[in-house]
Amino acid sequence: MPTPRVRALTALAAAAMAAPLSLTGLSTQAQAQTGSPSPSPSATGTSTTEIFGSGCSSLPKTGAGSAAVMAKQQVIAAATGNPQLSQLVSYVNRAKIANTLNTAKNITLFAPTNAAWQKLSASQRNTLVNNPTQLKKALTYHVVNQHITPAQLPNGSFTTKEGSKLTTSGSGTTFKVNNTAHIVCGNIPTANATVYLVDTVLMPPK
Repeated sequence: MPTPRVRALTALAAAAMAAPLSLTGLSTQAQAQTGSPSPSPSATGTSTTEIFGSGCSSLPKTGAGSAAVMAKQQVIAAATGNPQLSQLVSYVNRAKIANTLNTAKNITLFAPTNAAWQKLSASQRNTLVNNPTQLKKALTYHVVNQHITPAQLPNGSFTTKEGSKLTTSGSGTTFKVNNTAHIVCGNIPTANATVYLVDTVLMPPK
């Protein structure tokens, strides 16, 4: 019959062996309660589904123009509800390309904000407004016929709907287009497009 000392040592050994098993069970239980971990960010520091940029704070929180509502609408319908894009929508309608953009599949729109259009002189804006061909050319230079993710922005080169190339550069959540226009709010999803708001109007090369 084991002595009291042997029984005590046996009990201690059994407790030591049970502890790791107990911790493993707790870990498994915690994972089951919390679910699988969220996707890791992309190499740029922004996930492929995350909206980023200081200008995103200007988006309405709810209703027309909010990210949730824009995600359900075709791109120009979504832009119509965004208070930062009213000038762009006006020009798109004037150039008669709203339907073309709304029915396109998986496009990317680098959308100049109202502030971007105001950087142009009055004469530059008048020239565009009064020349439908030139206006259409300028607007379609902001459209790429593919879905561009944040991971593609650091060193990107893309052919636009206008036919010329544009480039993107940067890192983290700070990016430029053609090394001139800053992306102020990016990766906004719509039903058929991804939108990046830019603070400067892009002009196709002559």
